[in-house]
Amino acid sequence: MNGEQQVLTVQDLSVKYGSTQVLNSVSFDLVPGEVICIIGPNGSGKSTLIKTLAGIISQKSGNIILNGKNISEYSKNAVAKTIGYVPQDFQYLTSASVLEAVILGRRPHVEWSLTEHDLVVVQGAMDRLAISHMAEKMLTELSGGERQRVFIARAIAQEPQIFLFDEPTSALDIRHQIDVFTMIRELSEQNNKSVLVAVHDLNFAYHYADRVMLVDNGDIVAIGTADEVMTEENIISVYGVPMQFITTEAGRYVLPIWDSAAPKVSSG
Repeated sequence: MNGEQQVLTVQDLSVKYGSTQVLNSVSFDLVPGEVICIIGPNGSGKSTLIKTLAGIISQKSGNIILNGKNISEYSKNAVAKTIGYVPQDFQYLTSASVLEAVILGRRPHVEWSLTEHDLVVVQGAMDRLAISHMAEKMLTELSGGERQRVFIARAIAQEPQIFLFDEPTSALDIRHQIDVFTMIRELSEQNNKSVLVAVHDLNFAYHYADRVMLVDNGDIVAIGTADEVMTEENIISVYGVPMQFITTEAGRYVLPIWDSAAPKVSSG
């Protein structure tokens, strides 16, 4: 990545919840057209990092540099035009329809009323996530997976330079998980977008990321290519469970080793 233009630079970023330190002097760069997948166990700081970069959580110290300027120098609207954030779930917008929710992605660009271009962008985002047929449905009528696709379409309609995804496939079935990560690769490769995505499934990180960031207890344990970061030593050490690394014609995969002696949970 050396020599490439950096769209986002994070310098010594620290975050606390009360007296609890959640992120410890995190530093990294994100360049145009790059996908970084953040992996780590629950509570490691993945979501906190995403939310801090999205402006939802305040940092204790450090700098977030966006296109060469400290993010504090930008207006909220300017940041919204540049950074698109997709959380695991939206707790508001419960009274909105699918179309209304996606249109909200155009809000940073709209001065008075929606233009024909705005509507074209919204329709394209909905088509991309295969949700156009549910445009008039209320969000309350949708499944968790359908709502997540709406929120991703909303971020695409925003046309940001940087996408921040917080476990975007957590509520999706396997087909839509693959569709979303394929779309993420297309955003980076075809549209030169920068993507930072917190992921739960190690194999999606291995196969879709340009770089992988492994975090634990608020620290970056390693950052680099999947082969550099997702070593047996790193993964087993951080996750604390035995893992099996297998190589097939389709690539390399990480699988947990199940304890056959563990008691089975009765379905009755």
